[in-house]
Amino acid sequence: MELEHKAYWPLKTCNLEPHELRANRLLQMNALEELRNESYTNSLIYKDKTKRWHDARLKGNKEFEEGKKVLLYNSRLKLFPGKLRTCWTGSFTVKHVYPYGAVELWSKDGSSFKVNGHWVKRYEEGMPQDERLEEGLDLEETAET
Repeated sequence: MELEHKAYWPLKTCNLEPHELRANRLLQMNALEELRNESYTNSLIYKDKTKRWHDARLKGNKEFEEGKKVLLYNSRLKLFPGKLRTCWTGSFTVKHVYPYGAVELWSKDGSSFKVNGHWVKRYEEGMPQDERLEEGLDLEETAET
């Protein structure tokens, strides 16, 4: 008798009216759909912010101009790469910049070829020899004093 009473009590407390159950279920489904839409828009906002943050911190400026010097990434398989050996070769001169990132390069021997702009970075030339000597003298003078 006690087991029957415990099993019957939850059924009594539940609302078994079909119209009210249907209306309650529709409200729950609408709330769930609104929650899904809100989470979708939040994910779009998050992706946009993440993309802007990432783009702001990209290394190097990949906009090239004709006549500027660049370095080319050497992606060939190396069986015994040197630990301190650089993987950038060059310097090459930009002959023409094509849309969508393609770049035509001129080598020192006069040949030209096209490469993807992702394999190229700007070539930063060092200081001229005269300026190096002047700075070296200034450093020696400050070290002596």
